[in-house]
Amino acid sequence: MPTIVINNTAHFDFGALSRLEKTLGEIGVSRPMLVADKGLTAVGLTARAVEAAGARPFAAVFDDTPANPTEAAVIAAVEAYKAAGCDGIVALGGGSPMDLAKGAALLATHEGPLERYGVTLRGSRHIGPVCPLIAIPTTAGTGSEVSTGAIVILSSGRKETFISKHLLPPVALCDPELTLGLPKSITAATGMDAVAHCIEAILTPVVNPPLEAIGYDGLRRAVGEGWLIRASEDGSDRQARWEMMMASLEGALAFGKGLGAVHSLSHATGRIHDLKLHHGTLNAIYLPGVLRFSEDSAPEKYVRMREAMGLKPGADLADAVVELTVRLGVPTRLGPMGLTEEQIPGIAEYAETDLAHFTAAKRPTRADYEGLVREVI
Repeated sequence: MPTIVINNTAHFDFGALSRLEKTLGEIGVSRPMLVADKGLTAVGLTARAVEAAGARPFAAVFDDTPANPTEAAVIAAVEAYKAAGCDGIVALGGGSPMDLAKGAALLATHEGPLERYGVTLRGSRHIGPVCPLIAIPTTAGTGSEVSTGAIVILSSGRKETFISKHLLPPVALCDPELTLGLPKSITAATGMDAVAHCIEAILTPVVNPPLEAIGYDGLRRAVGEGWLIRASEDGSDRQARWEMMMASLEGALAFGKGLGAVHSLSHATGRIHDLKLHHGTLNAIYLPGVLRFSEDSAPEKYVRMREAMGLKPGADLADAVVELTVRLGVPTRLGPMGLTEEQIPGIAEYAETDLAHFTAAKRPTRADYEGLVREVI
């Protein structure tokens, strides 16, 4: 029996950041902590959030979020939260600050270790209410502001997934203004993350027609109508930024019905600390191979995806994704980025146990995963 759930409250439009002070009051937070990263601080977005808090100033600002959130960084954020006597968290940024903020909200209200609450140990049942959380995205890709999940690299090296309704920020402030001027490389990579979310959510066999429809709309918006290309080619295009932030939000809503082998591989590869690979870039690289691998599992969905992407009937979806990736300037190979043949078995082994593997349209075997990685070396 399908269970249909659609998520939180998102205030969405240019100027949404100006609601921060009011929103803090509405959820009863008087001593918030801001979670961001050094890049956001350098370009002035942290300062804009501080200003928007107004009469409810931040008691602490934590901007030491690494590119891929780690357990050590989560613990450091919790220490800062407790030392300042905070009573809520505002997450500002892309997926990394938002995931770190969710991890901090969890450990600020629950006994450690963090591992206890991950999906590997079926830890969702141990997650109760966390401290109040507001999410403010500054990229258009991850959609973490409307997601019940977070991903953190544990001290053991495992890239662990945490999922609970309690990790869903009750309020998101989605202000496309904050994405104006993002570099083309970030716009493109995060945009491909949103595209991968829409496609994998559509393909997963989990039954949830409303979320699947949202996935088609996000795919149409990002690719079929060309907003991803426009946003990447002109960082000041306000309509393109609005449309891509919406596509990102839609992708995350859609993957409430699951993801698949693209994300299994991206999680498995992204956990390799020395490579420091961007999640959206990995999704873009792996997506064509998985589309070819999975096509016989859902041919009718491929027909509808072609329509959403503005392609001709019978067009090769994988080839279309490669063409889009190349036009955006996103890498298409992992070898030049440092991945070696010796790392492939470990990636395949991890991918086979990742949560996304179990909702894939067509589940690869370990040998299949190895082949998918070799295709893009």
